Amino acid sequence: MAYRQLDYYDLRGLLTEEERMVQDTVCDFVSDRVMPLIESCNREARFPAELVPDMAALGLLGAPYPEKYGCAGLGPIAFGLIAQELERGDSGLRSFVSVQTSLVMYPIFTLGSDAQKDYWLPRLAQGEKIGCFGLTEPDFGSNPAGLITRAADRGSHYVLSGAKAWITNGTISDVAIVWAKLDGEICGFIVETDRAGFSAPEIKNKFSLRASVTSDLILEDVEIPKENLLPGAIGLKTALACLSQARYGIAWGVMGAACAVFDEVLNYAKTRIQFDKPIASFQLVQSKLAEMATEITKGQLLAYRLGQLKAEGKLRPQHVSMAKRNNVAAALDIARTGRDILGANGISNEYHTFRHMNNLESVITYEGTFDIHTLIIGQDLTGIAAYA
Repeated sequence: MAYRQLDYYDLRGLLTEEERMVQDTVCDFVSDRVMPLIESCNREARFPAELVPDMAALGLLGAPYPEKYGCAGLGPIAFGLIAQELERGDSGLRSFVSVQTSLVMYPIFTLGSDAQKDYWLPRLAQGEKIGCFGLTEPDFGSNPAGLITRAADRGSHYVLSGAKAWITNGTISDVAIVWAKLDGEICGFIVETDRAGFSAPEIKNKFSLRASVTSDLILEDVEIPKENLLPGAIGLKTALACLSQARYGIAWGVMGAACAVFDEVLNYAKTRIQFDKPIASFQLVQSKLAEMATEITKGQLLAYRLGQLKAEGKLRPQHVSMAKRNNVAAALDIARTGRDILGANGISNEYHTFRHMNNLESVITYEGTFDIHTLIIGQDLTGIAAYA
């Protein structure tokens, strides 16, 4: 049965013609190219690398950046719709595009030199180069200020030493944006992954995001030239600004996963017969469907307003925290409810709901946990930090 996205408040009616075209294009791509293979990728714990050239050709990599770099030059809402449609396929696919676009291209575009932008952005946009973002460390996740990776100034070059953990795309990357302390200040560096001393072993045996590559990064006295320092990437706030870009895409993306679950479960409930009638005719099931639809609609409205604020230059990190916190939690609850409606069938990979549920268990943790975003909002409201 063809996928039909829930749009209870006709948000599509607020989209521009370009935004609707972007949404339709990515929706068709997911239906035609992603859905036929995503379950096998999930079973095999394999990232569908064969889709990268297609995504690049569609302009999905680096979509918000100027055409001069080979990018699509799309607005925030169009980029949000890309994330939403991709995550309808799988959170891992959206994660790949989020990392490439928001965590690799964004710091180069906003914090890099002209030479860095001219070299890297076109190659990343075309999928010729794959990137990753190295901030999280084995002992420092929610507290990135404590990171211990070091950069030492050796006159003609820098030497980086340390380790990063839970890095999306790490093993398949050609370049890493690595955050390290240089003379006590957190700075961002471009590190080509073929340099001596750099390795990125893949993290295996995951229950979640199985169609995504997750890695450790090991830096053992990695030498990089001075020009690999991102000149604007000085201080933790610059690293956190990159995370805000990624969280923006997540707030949109998870609504795609929630819509995928809702569509699958609604169709199932209308055709699954128990006590001589479809289970959709029972009050308890209708109550669950109504709650799922309401939470999706609220999340869509939150994401859309977030996009408007971003387009108007009024977006604050705390706005992003609220949307990421709410939408991921809502999507995870929707997936859990959907699995319940599917009954025993819900644990079979004949259906997509369980895969989405497992993926969302990671999404609620990465890019700031639910609790951390709660505290970010709390500090914004009260003026009091409650992190310690």
